[in-house]
Amino acid sequence: MKTKFNAKKLTDILVWLAIAVFLFSAGFKLGESKNRLNQNQPGSFKTTNLLQENSRNLDFNLFWQAWETLEKKYVDESKLNPQKMYYGAIKGMVAALEDPYTFFLTPEENKQTKADLEGKFEGIGAQLGLKDNRVVIIAPLKNSPAEKAGVKAGDFINKVDGQSTKNWSLSTAVSKIRGPKGSKVKLTLERNEKNFEVEIVREVIKIDSVELSYETKPDCQTACEKIAVLKINQFGDTTNDEWDMKVEEILNRWQSHTIKGLILDLRDNPGGYLESSVYIASEFLPRNRLVVKQESTVENPREYRVERNGRLIDIPLVVLVNKGSASAAEILAGALRDYRRATLVGEKTFGKGSVQEALDLAGGAGIHVTVAKWILPKGDWINSQGITPEIVVENRVSEGNTLTKEDDNQLKKGLEILLK
Repeated sequence: MKTKFNAKKLTDILVWLAIAVFLFSAGFKLGESKNRLNQNQPGSFKTTNLLQENSRNLDFNLFWQAWETLEKKYVDESKLNPQKMYYGAIKGMVAALEDPYTFFLTPEENKQTKADLEGKFEGIGAQLGLKDNRVVIIAPLKNSPAEKAGVKAGDFINKVDGQSTKNWSLSTAVSKIRGPKGSKVKLTLERNEKNFEVEIVREVIKIDSVELSYETKPDCQTACEKIAVLKINQFGDTTNDEWDMKVEEILNRWQSHTIKGLILDLRDNPGGYLESSVYIASEFLPRNRLVVKQESTVENPREYRVERNGRLIDIPLVVLVNKGSASAAEILAGALRDYRRATLVGEKTFGKGSVQEALDLAGGAGIHVTVAKWILPKGDWINSQGITPEIVVENRVSEGNTLTKEDDNQLKKGLEILLK
């Protein structure tokens, strides 16, 4: 079955983060809803509702006075770029709301964020967010330049090419770190309070949303029973189509009794489209079950329910999560947990519980606005709290090493549960 999103895609935007899910190799996954704003005539100024009364007392001559003063007095005339100053003024206005999830995007930034959700971009291949106003690695992407360079989830980025990242927004970090294939970027990272540098060559990054493999118990020698392992890397433009193809294969194996269960791996998944998480949750839950509720002080609540017949209603299910599981991944894991449809294994998740709407503005620019918070079926709002799995298992690897299948205790636990 294929699904086609309408023009208003709600994606939950992830994170401790200020942009929420930009893939910073590209950026992270933005949780939001896409739409277009009606444009006023050029030069017009129009406000409504709460802003209208207060804006009548604003004297915009002050803005132009400041602009003209810079033109006349600023020491370096080459820096006076009207377009850049104009966008900067808008960014400042939006930033005045003091909401890191609400931000303005220039046409180039807006184009890049859309490319991220298509699953293809040029950069180092890592997901980032903000924690305590510091740029932090959420997770390097599989087989990416970042992973190959030894970058790990939880690393703070203190410098990019020698520039301090202090007080950077996520959009700034994205613009500084991403770049064309073959170019280099030097990151100063902090891990366990120790600083070190890595130089990474950027590449074209292509993300497969869904990966399917089959595993057995590590000590099994002959006639081994198999478990399907379905890893979702992101909830992007191609996720549902990729999911449908993999599920058909799993369904055939389940019906022919060649697998005993399914592990749904949501580790290091930064989120993406909210609708996609609802679509995938619907594979495992009965019709009309509530998957997530969206609440706002300015709009009526909206419920997202199962609206199709799931194909994997009865298959035994384990869900793997960790601190890189965020946003849409948390919605999916939380809904399956609340209905006792799956056993959650791993570490506490990221903790992102708000929804943003992504709108296109004039000239290709864009704006992302926090419009609601999302609530799990049993009423939990997990923002900054995360979801603690029923079975807590940590993966520990020695310094400088990446996780191997032999070291993956979370995966081993999932196999143990399904093969017991």
